[in-house]
This record gives sequence, C-alpha cells and structure tokens, in this order.
Amino acid sequence: MASKVYFKGVDESSESKQAALSAVLQFLPKFSASTIVPIKITIGDSNSPFAIKPELVTLVVEKIKSQNAKPFVFDTNVIYKGERNNAIDHLTLAYKKGFTPDKIKAPFIIADGIFGLDGKDFKVDYQHIKNIRVPSFVGILDNLVVLSHVTGHMMTGYAAAIKNVAMGISCRPGKQVQHSSVKPKVNPNKCIMCGACIEICPVEAISVKKDKAFIESNVCVGCGECLCACQYGAIAVNWKEDYLIFNERVVEYAAAILKKFKRKFFINCAFEITKECDCMDNRGVSFITKDIGVFASEDIVALEKATVDACNKDEDIFLKFQNVNFYLDQFKYAEKLSLGSPAYELIQL
Repeated sequence: MASKVYFKGVDESSESKQAALSAVLQFLPKFSASTIVPIKITIGDSNSPFAIKPELVTLVVEKIKSQNAKPFVFDTNVIYKGERNNAIDHLTLAYKKGFTPDKIKAPFIIADGIFGLDGKDFKVDYQHIKNIRVPSFVGILDNLVVLSHVTGHMMTGYAAAIKNVAMGISCRPGKQVQHSSVKPKVNPNKCIMCGACIEICPVEAISVKKDKAFIESNVCVGCGECLCACQYGAIAVNWKEDYLIFNERVVEYAAAILKKFKRKFFINCAFEITKECDCMDNRGVSFITKDIGVFASEDIVALEKATVDACNKDEDIFLKFQNVNFYLDQFKYAEKLSLGSPAYELIQL
C-alpha cells in the first residue's frame, strides 16, 4: 500500500518556504498533552549557510506546542574536526546561527554529551550492525520529528532524512561504526604532498611516507573528509565494494533507532540544494537544481523516494554532480528491513 507524502512547492523567498512548511505541518501526528517531543535537525558546518534555518524550526516548535506537548530541538556531535565535535563549541555555533531558545521557542540540546560519548547501548541483529549507541532519551520517549535539508552526498549521491536519523541520532562511536567500511587510499602517482588531507584528518590517520601521503587503515574511521580535501584526485575509495556496506550500515542504524519510537514524522526541505552535504564548507557554491518544496510523511522511505523523484524530474542531478546514485540501493535495503516503502501517493497542497 502506498504511503501518503504531502508536498507544497516553493519559490526562492523565505516567506514561501515558511508557508510550505506550515502547510505540511497540518498533518503532524497528534501528540498527547504534556508529552515530550524531540525535533532532530542539523545546524550544519560553521561555513555552511544552507542548513535548516531557525525560523523553520520555530514553526515546528509552535505547531507542537499548539497541541500542548513539550518540544525540544537537538543534534549530536560529529566525528571530524570543526565546531561540532564537542558540545561546548557545537552549542556556541548553534547560538551564533540563531538557534537560541528565545528565537526557536524551545531548548536546543546536544544530546550525546560534551564529547559525543554519552548515551546507551542497544543490541540489534542486523547483517553489519550488532550494537547501537544512541542518546539516552531513545527508547524512553515515544515521539520523534525529523526535519532535514536535502543535499547531495559524496558517498550516496543524495542525503536527507535517513542520513539525518542514522548519523544524527547516534553517538560518536555509532557514527564511526557506520563509516568504518569506507577506507580511502592514496594514489602516490597523483599525490603532490600538499598536506590538505593530513591537516583535515580528525584522527591523525594520515602521515608522510616516501614523500607522499599515506593513510593508516587501522586508524582511519572512514569519515571521508580527506576525499573532499584532496583537490588532485589522489584519494579514492573502492566504491564497488565499500559503498554498499556503508549504505547498509546507515540503513541498519536508522532502522534500529526508529523502531524505538511509536509516533514519527519526517519533513524534507528540498531547497538550496548543494552538491555536498551541510557538513562541508559550501559558501559561495551554486545550487545543483532549483528550489522545489517541502515534503512530509510518516513513512521515511516513501518520503525519500518522493523527494528524489521530484529533484530528478528532468535528470538525475545527484548522479550528475556526485557521479554516484547509491541512494537507490539504500532505499531498496530500507524496504527489505521494513523501514518503509518506496511506494507513495503524493498529495500536493
């Protein structure tokens, strides 16, 4: 049976985007009075101006409050360098970007503690993932709202809600587990020893050997930062083998997390779509397609499929700009794990 996906188109104005989000929010599940409702967002890198905006988060908060429920907004720490790898810098950045309690009308919380380790473990039985570590409210609270910005992604081609759940609602060890199958290697014939990969590596896995960069695979966490840092094509991954495992790990983590919540609502904002995800420095970049609109559903897979279909109406923009469209395998595996169905009924508002 096809799942309902609600859609409202937008133009380039902020007013249009807020109106579109307000339109889909009328289908938000009914939350019981006084229940706590976490809202998952990603504020993006300090040099990423295109992540979810505070005014959009405020609309979600106010809608939940109109039901007399108690919302809070949260994110988790990342595994790479920057202002989001500990809660102090992460929260400071969030405030700089406007995610202050007085503006978004709710608390903003870094849910996995100061260093991204605080949480609890659950045993699972998937092909790759046998244990997940997640913030401590997972398994206690019944409700979840996930607000995602649609982007390209170097490892999947496309990223939105599934990535926001799998990576964004896991503690740092969980993020490392998901990335652990992706092991980049240096082609010494292309390496000019510029040092960019060494500087950006979050775990100091890259050193110099024979005047070339060298990646210690037993230290590497597979975050992919070096892939983006290298401007000479000297770092690559064996995508034919590694991409599939990475995608399956992401889906397994998302499935394990979402099974812990009874009521879930997912929203994808398909505008200001960049080639790379919001974890990257994307200042001054061109968008890879026009602004499309806001999608919402209680089925995360149907939501993702509807979003991708709309983005790729004329051509596969993610394949065009990232040279990969592994998200198709991701959706198939998500359906196999009963995470949702790619069959959807698009309801235009």
